[in-house]
This record gives sequence, C-alpha cells and structure tokens, in this order.
Amino acid sequence: MADPKGFLTHSRREWPRRPVEDRVRDWDEVYEPGALLPIIESQADRCMDCGVPFCHEACPLGNLIPDWNDLVSRSDWRAASDRLHATNNFPEFTGRLCPAPCEAGCVLAINQPAVTIKNVEVAIADRAWQDGLAPPKPPDRLSGRTIAVVGSGPAGLAAAQQLTRAGHTVAVFERDDLPGGLMRYGIPSFKMEKHHLDRRLAQLEAEGVRFRTSVDVGRDMATAELRSRYDAVILAVGATAWRELNVPGRELTGIRQAMEYLPLANRACQGDLDVSPLSAAGKHVVIVGGGDTGADCLGTAVRQGAASVTQLDIYAQPGAERDELTEPWPTYPKIYRLTAAHEEAGELRTAPVAHADARLFAASTLRFTGDDEGRVKELHLVEVDAGRRPKDGTSRVLPADLVLLALGFSGPERGDGSPVGELGLKVDGRGALVRDARFGTSEPGVFAAGDAGRGQSLIVWAIAEGRAAAAAVDRWLTGSTRLPAPIGPYDRPMTA
Repeated sequence: MADPKGFLTHSRREWPRRPVEDRVRDWDEVYEPGALLPIIESQADRCMDCGVPFCHEACPLGNLIPDWNDLVSRSDWRAASDRLHATNNFPEFTGRLCPAPCEAGCVLAINQPAVTIKNVEVAIADRAWQDGLAPPKPPDRLSGRTIAVVGSGPAGLAAAQQLTRAGHTVAVFERDDLPGGLMRYGIPSFKMEKHHLDRRLAQLEAEGVRFRTSVDVGRDMATAELRSRYDAVILAVGATAWRELNVPGRELTGIRQAMEYLPLANRACQGDLDVSPLSAAGKHVVIVGGGDTGADCLGTAVRQGAASVTQLDIYAQPGAERDELTEPWPTYPKIYRLTAAHEEAGELRTAPVAHADARLFAASTLRFTGDDEGRVKELHLVEVDAGRRPKDGTSRVLPADLVLLALGFSGPERGDGSPVGELGLKVDGRGALVRDARFGTSEPGVFAAGDAGRGQSLIVWAIAEGRAAAAAVDRWLTGSTRLPAPIGPYDRPMTA
C-alpha cells in the first residue's frame, strides 16, 4: 500500500456529475470532464490491500483490483493499465456501465463507504488511451483456423479479440449497420459516448478482427452455411426476446417496447435520423419496469422534452442500507440507488404524481384505456404487496400518451430466421441456450457466450463470458489453450 492509513485519512469522493440543467440539454456523458483525475489517486489510496480481497470474488473477470489501486496511488499509470487489461478487454465500458458488484464486495464496505473501484478503473482506461498505452496487439503468426462470432456486443467483441490475439482468423457478424450491439443502439450516449466504442473497434480491426455488418445470420445467411465455412461458431446474440405485458388495452397505439424506443433515440443522437419517429417530446410518458433499461428510457425521455415521465417499479422501495440478514456482505444488495436519470427527473419534477425521483414503487399495471382513434391515453395501476397482490383502495390513473415496456428479456430470439431456431438448438426453462461445461451448445462446433447462454445479465459478466468462451473454443480447435477462462458457464453471482 502506498498509504496504509489512506482509508482513514481520505473520505469517499465520486466522479462529480455535471449540473442537471446543463446535462439534460445535450447527450454528452453526465460526468464533469476532467474532474476525476485530480481526486483519483487519493481515492485509490483508500484500498486496504486486504489479505483476502473479496472484490476479486465479486468481479467475474477476476480483476486484480488491489494491485491497480496501489499502482494508481503511486501514479504508475503504465503498470496499472497493464494489470487492468490483463483481465478486462474493455475497462472503459465497465467503468462507465457496470453497477460495480466489486464495490459491494469491498472489505472496507463492511463498516465504511467502499473504495470507488469503478472510478479508478475508468480513470486507468482513459489515461491508457490518453498516453498511448493501449496499442493493438496483433498475433505473431496465424493458426489457419477460422471462427465466426455472431453478435458484436461485449461478449462477442471480447471473444473475438481473445481468439484473434491467439492467432485465429475471426469474423464478427452483426445485423445492424455498425458493430457494438446494445452498447451502440441500446445504451444512451449520456451513459457512454460512442467514441469509446469506436476506439476499441478500431483496435480490434488493427489486430485483425473482420467485421461483417448488416448481415442478419439466419435471414441474410443461413446459419448452417456459416457453420460449414468456419471451423467454429460463437453465438453471442444476446437476450433480445423482450417480455410482454398482457393486460387489457395492450393493443393500443403508443405502447411500445423499450428496445424499440431506445435504438431510434440513439440513431437520432448519432445523426442517422433528423428526429426519432418515436420521440417523447411533449408527451406524458409512463415507463413500466424499474430496472436499468427503464432508467435509460427515463433519461432519454427527459432529454427529448417529455411533458411528464413516470417510472413504475413492481417492487417495494428498497432501503438505503444493506439488510444484513437477507443480503449480507459481500453479496450485491438491493438498495435504493439514485441513477443520473432519476436525479434529473427528481430535480426537474417530471412526475408530480410519483416519488421525488419519478418512480412509483410497488405499482402494478391493470389496464390501458385509449381515445376513439385507438391511441393510448391512460394507464390504470394498483399498489401491490410483497406477494404482488393488489391492495384495496389503491388504484389510480396516470395520463399516458407514450408507454414504454421495460420488463426484461427471456433469452435469444428463437423463431424462424434466427440461429437458434434454424439449428434447432436446445433452450432451458428461462429461454437461454443450453450449454455444456465448455460453452458448447447442442450443435457440435457451435458455442454460446454472453446473455444468449447466461440470460439477461451485466456487462462485466458478458465480457467474462466472452473471454471464457474464447478459451473453450481455442481448446476445442487446438487441444489446449493459454487463454484465461475467468468463469464457467454455470457460475453465478454470490448470493446469501
């Protein structure tokens, strides 16, 4: 440790956000530019270099967190970058988008605020790019083996980079016009600006990864043909089969899925469209679903100039502190968290009928009603108890010109024209692809990585899946591997 008493002499300080009134006028990242580096060395000093660092266990990538905390506290950015990139292909993604289960597992968090691990991570990644410490690493020689990766989200990109660096020839197939998956067209720019993604994609291309965009495998190209042309195939297609809300009035115009709304907003933000055809401007918006996707819709609707925005969460409002009986340290607790979008909605009072942060907790949708032209105008809801049973006398009506369903996903798409349906791959009860202990599907030579096999999860698990699946494919092709495999296909986050 650079400072053995750092956790006693320095209080936790996080990367400050820009003022709400400024940031809701643009799509730039919410954080104050240049405000992280001046505080990050003292924040890294707070790491206690524990004898048993539970942050390692909480992070599926196995990030060497105390190591690079110590290096940052000593201003050794080159060594910190090397140590961070040894376990994480894309730390600038996780440093911005991951909810930081590592911080929940921080030993300091037993009785103090945790080390700002996520901020230290993104500071290292950004400094690495600034100082030229993340150059392409093409292989010394090629193996002659070819691999197709279907999907260019974090799992697919991690697998592609690992296998390319191992000497294999990798082609990534993406049905959208640009690679990146949900990081490009799902995650709003105010959470991660797209130049971070483009910079990594350029690095992968310089290493030899080939991108085949606007190719919808299963429709534009038969999956069986892909399998015959390549020595192995990795399906990293994500869990994009969205869940529905089957209540009366669902057929009304103006009720859309979150993943119909967010991609259009992203395309408008990136200049592909002059304006989103599904804009929230001037509308009363209700978001059904209390997770991160719902929060992304909230921040987007605020920036589009919605008349009001309310977010419904079927769960009761969690407490501000960890429940030590049900969610003891070092598990990731369900506590009240205020995202940047909720902060904005609260300060701007976008939902006067809801709590200060625009959320209505313990709220269940009963039905929708519309006007004479079949457009949604109202959402009827009721308060529910912990068993999701309606409470008498708690029904209410919200104005709703646009309803966004953010209810999560149930595995990869499985219909005609999808790789899963075309190959007849087995799925489990959750809709995820069935895999063996080496990430293999029911079709020989076809592997699954990321949410397609794990189910809806976090970006840090997706990158870990991509790295582990790459090691499995390398072993299957060559008989052995030197690639790291941080997790197995059946590993899950720590629970009590």
